[in-house]
Amino acid sequence: MDSEREPVRVVIVDDEQLVRMALRLVIDGEPDLTIVAEAADGDTALTVVDEQRPDVVL
Repeated sequence: MDSEREPVRVVIVDDEQLVRMALRLVIDGEPDLTIVAEAADGDTALTVVDEQRPDVVL
């Protein structure tokens, strides 16, 4: 990957904390991805996405 590129900004959304934790473990291992926020429900996800403006929402 081009070292001058910004990492892909990711928001994780799932109502199960264990799923969010597992996704975080996988994503944290990737140098070109960065988690900018997590949400446990749809309402929070909409707020977080509006505030963080991520590239990807899982």
